[in-house]
Amino acid sequence: MNMKPVINPEHRLFMRILSFSLLLILISVNATTQYGEIKWSTDGNSYYDIKNDELVRYTLPDNKPKVILTIAQLTPKGSTAPLSPDYYTFSADQQKVLLFTNTRRVWRLNTRGDYWVFDVKTGSLNKIGRTLPASSLMFAKFSPDGKSVAYVSRNNIYVEDLATSQIKPLTINGSTTLINGTFDWVYEEEFACRDGFRWSPDSRSIAYWQVDASKIRKYYLINNTDSIYSRVIPIEYPKVGQKPSSVRLGVVNIEDAVTTWLNIPGDPSENYIVRMEFIPFSGNLLIQQLNRKQNNSRLFISDKSTGSSVLIQEETDETWVDIYQPKNVYTVDFINDFTWLNESKSILWASEKDGWRHFYQVPLDGKPEKLLNQGNYDVMEFKCIDHKKGFVYFTASPENATQKYLYRVSLNRPGKAEMVSPAALKGTHDYSISPNGSYAWHSFSNYFTRPYGEFISLPDHKPLNEKKSIMARLDSLISVQNIEFFKIKTADNVEMDGWMAKPKNFDPSKKYPVVFYVYTEPFGVTVTDYFGVGRNRLYLGDMAEDGYIYMSLDNRGTPAPKGRAWRKAIYRNVGQINIRDQAMAAREILKWDFIDPDRIAVWGWSGGGSATCNLMLQYPEIYKTGIAIAAVTNLLTYDNIYEERYMGLPEENMEDFVKGSPVTYAKNLKGNLLYIHGTGDDNVHYQNAEMLVNEFIKYNKQFQFMPYPNRTHGIYEGEGTTGHLETLFTNYLRTYCPPGPR
Repeated sequence: MNMKPVINPEHRLFMRILSFSLLLILISVNATTQYGEIKWSTDGNSYYDIKNDELVRYTLPDNKPKVILTIAQLTPKGSTAPLSPDYYTFSADQQKVLLFTNTRRVWRLNTRGDYWVFDVKTGSLNKIGRTLPASSLMFAKFSPDGKSVAYVSRNNIYVEDLATSQIKPLTINGSTTLINGTFDWVYEEEFACRDGFRWSPDSRSIAYWQVDASKIRKYYLINNTDSIYSRVIPIEYPKVGQKPSSVRLGVVNIEDAVTTWLNIPGDPSENYIVRMEFIPFSGNLLIQQLNRKQNNSRLFISDKSTGSSVLIQEETDETWVDIYQPKNVYTVDFINDFTWLNESKSILWASEKDGWRHFYQVPLDGKPEKLLNQGNYDVMEFKCIDHKKGFVYFTASPENATQKYLYRVSLNRPGKAEMVSPAALKGTHDYSISPNGSYAWHSFSNYFTRPYGEFISLPDHKPLNEKKSIMARLDSLISVQNIEFFKIKTADNVEMDGWMAKPKNFDPSKKYPVVFYVYTEPFGVTVTDYFGVGRNRLYLGDMAEDGYIYMSLDNRGTPAPKGRAWRKAIYRNVGQINIRDQAMAAREILKWDFIDPDRIAVWGWSGGGSATCNLMLQYPEIYKTGIAIAAVTNLLTYDNIYEERYMGLPEENMEDFVKGSPVTYAKNLKGNLLYIHGTGDDNVHYQNAEMLVNEFIKYNKQFQFMPYPNRTHGIYEGEGTTGHLETLFTNYLRTYCPPGPR
């Protein structure tokens, strides 16, 4: 929701889940990855990278390079410069390369641009979609037979024959509100749905989403800065309580461009279609549907020829059914497809039905599902299936929720998981595993060890280059930090993880100001054991040098690997249970001798901005200074998918929305509050600022307010913006929560 800082190529600081910022600072050893992931070859024995304007393949285990595309081959006729692709992919036979260039941002990511195809056999480099507007193509991909490329342009789907360059429209009715092959704002924001079409295995048809947003009311952004007359920017944005966009699925025949619509039971305006994929070696499709409340998930198998559908699996939850996704949902090539098992006769399925997020094997023929891993721990991220050896790799941390390790469990003999990461390296591990499960790019850091990476073999976790391995370089990576991790138990008997960055030359006999960094909502954790965890990116200077204690805590409702009950305690309690947990923990911290109770500050962005407002207004006796950025101040202003997932429907429990909204408590303001918002925010709308300001005016509450004209949720656009924001933040904190011991 509000809690999702923006990610885009120009401003990658704003990770939606701030605790995952490790991905942004990993040091790559001869493996500059795209969007944080290795580009593996199909066989899994090599990987690709762009080096010195050339496409290079590195073969493991020796990491031997071979130039696949030279500068000359990447230079179009008539041009003096080679293409600089943001993304590339290969045809199934590896004889053609699809290159994505000249990209443009669509909502969060640069998913629109130009595509070129390099033919290895002929040596030709040709631009596709030449008759369509520049930088208008989206999600281009080869047909399985490699003879064609399909793509979306201006909300229509096209297929292009690579031998003749003939472009055929497969849909012609696309518009701003009738969207073929891609999605509207809210599907992308909340389900990470972007690429909305799939090739059939026989290359003869394409299955696609069609989103009808014509009944979705528009929210109007106002651009007052680019001309002397204002410009209105309409966005189809379904607020909480409004019905979703109507979505249907079709299969279009390539030869005649005729679409067969699939018959999925249920009212399209009361359900979501979140996953669709052709079943390998089959003409049928596997589809996942969620009801509007998102507490019921159903899997259907649909016949592409007749459109008939059969229910094969159903799951319900009294709160919400968690739609498990791998980690990198913020990549241009992310598709939340199914993970196939047993020669595509079953799928890997994640569920919290036994109280923990575990993996199940779900057969497609209706036979009973099989639990793969047992124990009181959560699967954090799926990593790889080693089909040959029969193992599924995933990350987890059964003993410490602030860390992350690689595990594997047998598909043939389900049971206890085996830890693969070296036990000696305590902290946060991450992996990009090759498709065959033989190799991986392994990265590691903790709060006192700078991030470093290495290629390893699996399952022995042996470095391919011992001299450049993490263990060999470990001593040089150690960097002493003033960070301490701790646990604290509140009066409600809730134990929370936290970290604390103490001032330099800390003197326990003196009292110091505390600055709490908060997020608190279901889309992110802040307490993770990685390098740089205690850094405040908006503070100009060194908080430790200046004499601040900087601190963060994870409350119930955050997606920490602590079990279903921990995460789902926030259902219908956003703005209540998370705020109470934070405040009760702060009360315990105030009992420490070295804490100055008169200098307690809190800040956060997006969901953290909401939490900051709620903490300042619900617990003014604790928090004396707050800086809230891009906050949802009224829960009724945010989108339906997020709010209804975690809060239910307003017509059924409006009181919970009121209790969770900062505007409800505006009359309680006592301390010093700086509120910041971009007027062009398409995610958390600027109306939130004005609603809160109105309430403050009503009760004669004095505060400081900084609107950033025409800036979006990340507040980075425009010359000087970032520097101005940092200066504003730093000066306000120093003024109203002075640093240093007393």
